Amino acid sequence: MPRSARPIGPLVSASLESSQLRKRRAIEGANFLSRGSGVLATALFLAGWLGIPAPGEDDRQLIAVCLAGIVVMAVGNVLALINFRRPDGPRYAVLSACQLAGDIVVMSGIVVWFQMYGTITTWPGLIVPIVVGALRHRLPGALIAWAATSGAFAVTVVALGDHAVRGEDLSFAVAIHLFVAVLSGTQSSAFARQVEELDSTRAALQHQVSHDALTGLPNRARISEYADGHSGREMTVLLLDLNGFKRVNDTLGHAAGDSLLREVGHRLGTALRAGDMAGRLGGDEFVVLLPDTGPAAAAEVCGRLRTEIGRAVHLDEGEVSVSTSIGAAHRPAGDTTGLAALTAEADAAMYRDKIARSSAADAHRAALAVAGKVPGS
Repeated sequence: MPRSARPIGPLVSASLESSQLRKRRAIEGANFLSRGSGVLATALFLAGWLGIPAPGEDDRQLIAVCLAGIVVMAVGNVLALINFRRPDGPRYAVLSACQLAGDIVVMSGIVVWFQMYGTITTWPGLIVPIVVGALRHRLPGALIAWAATSGAFAVTVVALGDHAVRGEDLSFAVAIHLFVAVLSGTQSSAFARQVEELDSTRAALQHQVSHDALTGLPNRARISEYADGHSGREMTVLLLDLNGFKRVNDTLGHAAGDSLLREVGHRLGTALRAGDMAGRLGGDEFVVLLPDTGPAAAAEVCGRLRTEIGRAVHLDEGEVSVSTSIGAAHRPAGDTTGLAALTAEADAAMYRDKIARSSAADAHRAALAVAGKVPGS
């Protein structure tokens, strides 16, 4: 039974990783290292190795907060590893948002604690999750991080009064952090658009290099690349040549011929299976690669190809019909025969098929001519 049919669409080399994916990996790697440093610094603080007095037995609340921060950062790093391995995964955006939420909680907690119990001004540290939000989610992410961190700082100011934070610091911090959020968010959004345009342009260039300009089918280079990826596996190679194409060109013009070739390319896709590849070698000659396919299954594909290509084609210049001659070459599993040898074998078989069909057509016309001379016919 044939595998589900599908059109053969543009194929981009899997080795060509997009700039967007590399950007995401860079963000995850940087966040992993920064959180790792945070975990290490918190552990050293609890051990009293940072030059700051370690929390004593009476500071159970502080110890609990530090341990909670370590857990949140560790979980964030697990999510960062998942996103680093699968930057194109379906859950990337969700896991990224979870990391940002964790970063906001941890950094806000650090600032709140130092403002309440320390003597160091730490509210500028709230810039960190804002920048992270910009990198991860552009301007919306930066503004969300700004709103969350500003809210946490405002609650701290209200709770402490002028004990550790001056009231005027709140408006100044909120304004400065908003400026950072807008600046980093807009720049991140602009850079992301540039990266997307770069990937789009590169994909278009890659498609032009590896595909036929007229039909959109893979060209010789792409076909060879695909065949190399199936080296040593069972494969059948089909070579197709259109019968009657020259007549269309001669009678209706080359524009009609080009339209016919485009339609044939489309029909090849509808007759093939998932995993098969059709390509154009030039002129009215096409090649089809059938991985993991033996002679019997290949014969079924050939039948569908003859039927699809043989259907009438409606062009602006008129209705035309062509048939196709097909030659097949089969390589069993474990055989090292390359595409060039298989194509040559299929070409010879296609030529034999063309001669046989031409002879059959001549015999049929001769029979009709004789029948036309029989009295009473």
